[in-house]
Amino acid sequence: MATLLLLIIYLAFISLGLPDSLLGVAWPVMQSDFDAPLETAGLLFMTIAGGTIISSLLSGRVLKRFGTAKVTVVSTLITACALLGFYFAPSLIWLFLCAIPLGLGAGAIDAGLNDYVAIHYKAHHMSWLHSFWGVGATFGPVVMAQFISGGNAWGNGYLAIAGLQFTLVLILLLSLPLWKRVTAKSNQNTNEVAADSKASDMELEGNQLKPLQIKGVKWSLAAFLFYCGVEATVGLWGSSYLVNIKDISVPVAAQWVSFYFAGITVGRFITGFITFKVSNRTLIRTGQIIALSGAVCLLLPLPALFSLIGLILVGLGLAPIFPCMLHETPIRFGKKHSQTIMGYQMAIAYTGSTFLPPLLGFVASNTTIGIFAFYILLFVAAMLVSSERLNLILVKKGIAAK
Repeated sequence: MATLLLLIIYLAFISLGLPDSLLGVAWPVMQSDFDAPLETAGLLFMTIAGGTIISSLLSGRVLKRFGTAKVTVVSTLITACALLGFYFAPSLIWLFLCAIPLGLGAGAIDAGLNDYVAIHYKAHHMSWLHSFWGVGATFGPVVMAQFISGGNAWGNGYLAIAGLQFTLVLILLLSLPLWKRVTAKSNQNTNEVAADSKASDMELEGNQLKPLQIKGVKWSLAAFLFYCGVEATVGLWGSSYLVNIKDISVPVAAQWVSFYFAGITVGRFITGFITFKVSNRTLIRTGQIIALSGAVCLLLPLPALFSLIGLILVGLGLAPIFPCMLHETPIRFGKKHSQTIMGYQMAIAYTGSTFLPPLLGFVASNTTIGIFAFYILLFVAAMLVSSERLNLILVKKGIAAK
């Protein structure tokens, strides 16, 4: 019963990933159709991510009142309707209006399902959960590329994804009784969670402080900011960079970006097994180094094929970072404030998704999209520095890696 529900949750996270990669892949064609400047994609992305920030900040109250299951069903329905709106969009204004509910629905799904899996399932399930986001993010560009290369409008790609979302709404609706049974059974076992002694020491310190005053929290927030900034920027602008700088056709560029998301997907699936043997801290550091090497591949003046290699390396490197950082939260900062700090981390992560990709669009529109590779390298490096500064604080406090 719990396994069946977990599979349904995985399907829901696929639906979360499906729309995330569509705009960046379709934008080279959409830009021409709407006769819009390059940076408009960044503004659209900012609108979507802004809705996501709002819904994630409000998700605590909404989830407590209505429960994860109902919120997931309604949020998926909202995203499906928003995607359908993209299909019918007659103008840019319509796109911006539809971007708002698209972001609102995504934020509620993300916060609710992350919290549910963290409470009711084991650590490796968190990595696998986020790998299924990658399945959706990988499949989205493939679908869009098929419609674009087949001569059909990009809107048909949005229509296809909307159809998949509506199908998932029906599956989630039918699964509502299952959520109640699994949650009731899981709640009977909540007392089995034992606190690590060092984490308890951190919690005792945290009792005397506000969450943001706990040492290391701000470095953790910085790492989340730069992580999501990098992940979203590659997804939004990678295709434009390949088309305009590497002279790659739009359909091929869309397929190459899908390989980036595939790297995240496969990497997170593999990470789920590696977590049994390797600590989260080691996985985070290794992933950041791999992502840094991929950014170097993108930056160097090498043949176009190396851009594909660079995208894949960045995707593989990013794969373990986000789920491992989420799982480390109660270990780093104690159980008392972990829920609050988790909310801060999600909010700052979405802030990175909201502002860092449009920042590149603004700068690129006044210079060249060729700065894309340098931009990615800079923020991967900043993420690595933030993470290592946090590790130094944890080592001084004697907080063991998990």
